[in-house]
Amino acid sequence: MFIEDRSKTREKLEREEFLKVRYWMSPDPPCISLGETLGQAGEKMNRYQVSSLPVIDDHKKLVGIVSMKKLFSYLLKGQDRDINIHPVPTRNFAYVRLDDSILYAASFPYEELPVVDENDCVVGMIHTREMMDGYKKWIHRLEQQENATEVLKVILERAYEGIAVVDQYGVVQEFNEAYSQFVGVKREDAIGRHVTEVIENTNLHQTVKTATPERGVVQRINGQDMIVHRIPLWQDGKVIGAIGMLIFEGVTEVYKIYQSLQKNQHENSNNRPPFVEQLKNDRHVTLDDIVGESREIKEIKRLTRRAARTMATTLITGESGTGKEMVAKSMHVLSPFAEGPFISVNCGAIPESLFESELFGYEEGAFTGAKKGGKLGKFELAQYGTLFLDEIGELPLVMQTKLLRVLQEKEAERIGGNKKYPIRARIIAATNRNLKKCIQEGSFREDLYYRLNIIEIPLPSLKERKTDIPLLLNEYTKKICKQYQIEEKIYTPEAIGMLVQRDWPGNIRELVNVIERLVTLVEQSVIDITHIHTYLEEQPKSITKEPSLIEEAKDMGRKRERDLIIDTLRQVGGNKKKAAERLGIHRTTLYQKLKKFQL
Repeated sequence: MFIEDRSKTREKLEREEFLKVRYWMSPDPPCISLGETLGQAGEKMNRYQVSSLPVIDDHKKLVGIVSMKKLFSYLLKGQDRDINIHPVPTRNFAYVRLDDSILYAASFPYEELPVVDENDCVVGMIHTREMMDGYKKWIHRLEQQENATEVLKVILERAYEGIAVVDQYGVVQEFNEAYSQFVGVKREDAIGRHVTEVIENTNLHQTVKTATPERGVVQRINGQDMIVHRIPLWQDGKVIGAIGMLIFEGVTEVYKIYQSLQKNQHENSNNRPPFVEQLKNDRHVTLDDIVGESREIKEIKRLTRRAARTMATTLITGESGTGKEMVAKSMHVLSPFAEGPFISVNCGAIPESLFESELFGYEEGAFTGAKKGGKLGKFELAQYGTLFLDEIGELPLVMQTKLLRVLQEKEAERIGGNKKYPIRARIIAATNRNLKKCIQEGSFREDLYYRLNIIEIPLPSLKERKTDIPLLLNEYTKKICKQYQIEEKIYTPEAIGMLVQRDWPGNIRELVNVIERLVTLVEQSVIDITHIHTYLEEQPKSITKEPSLIEEAKDMGRKRERDLIIDTLRQVGGNKKKAAERLGIHRTTLYQKLKKFQL
């Protein structure tokens, strides 16, 4: 009963966190100030395609809301469009807070509500579509959890091997019939007790602490030497428990099933692809994975949220390495097609002779070498999902004509086929080329450009959002250190300042590549300016003079360096010699830094 109550409590907490308004709202909405006019309010609603605007005072605090309906009412009554917003009645309006539930927000009879922080300042807007989206995703998540629970239950019941599962405290959570019969303890008596009270000579509780898997070790139980496996269970980078398997006749299907489902996060880092490739292959990217707090990035996120919920074809533009595919995947996750596949096509990597068969598919016998049964095209594979046409500017003119016809008619036909199939996929295209210039040069069709460019999302280059570089350094350094299972590294203020000043022609892709190089090659836990000179192949081609930005970066670096020194000293009990060794610096240098930070 205790286990069930704890499970229900955890599920309730997860639900409350998952359904908070802060995760589903559109941040940084357009607002209207008290000093602005009714006419300006109408112009803003038209420009941002919204049906209401929060009214804010000089401190950005919410004082009311003006809807399109209310605005029309005032103008129809003869109110001058130049009249100040201030006299407009702003009482009797509703709003929600960041940590309110979307279920609470849905109880109001309004299509959208302003969201305020603890200071009553407007930080977002939430629409009924976003509320429904969040609730549907929670229901889908529950269904997946229920299915996973049923699968685990079947495996445990049918397994011939003894299987025991403990939580992070070593308390038994699952105990199957095979183990129960062997040790002579009933399942209901085992669950909820510490594993040492149930299984003789067990080491499963230590597996949780050490996070080290043990396979094929000998354990004496009931006077017999038995072969056991002990494997830690990981979630979100932490060990949340361990599974123990008592092998009677060697490894059977249960263990094979387990190995295929449970990803061991402590595998050899040499077998892993570069971090940049992992980012590219990650199909579950959300807007939260797009790092940045600059005005440019906030605007991109706002535009992406709005575009995702429409059926309109979208064109993402920007230099190579700015994250066009990440934005496309974020749109897919936020769209009504989120449960469908995300199919990516690099239009510049497929030979012209094969492009039509790749995009539209072919029937059996359509040409020499056509495989038996034919082949599905990318449009078919993307049905009820998203088709991402990357590097659309590289598409041959002949294929541009065929693609235009498909987009207009919303149906396609396989090579060698005589029956058309409907297109039920969201189309997102991307390019790093100036398509308007390509139109002038005759290498891109103008009518296709306007068909693709219903909504355009222009991504800024890294040099246009340099305030985000310290955040990007911090975020990706943590992720890469975690991937390679090495101690987290920090940068000196001077190193951050140099990286902020550096020209980044390869944008975020180049920055992540540099971070991965520094993290893997620098042995010390602190990366300084000498390491950057050593491991970067070229020096900055141009220096942008932004003293306030550099100082901001340096301040961030100083704070992280100070925090790391404090944490290290705490870990070694104040022993400065050991702290210096762990930090990878000389003891004299540590004393200098202690003096510098007044520690």
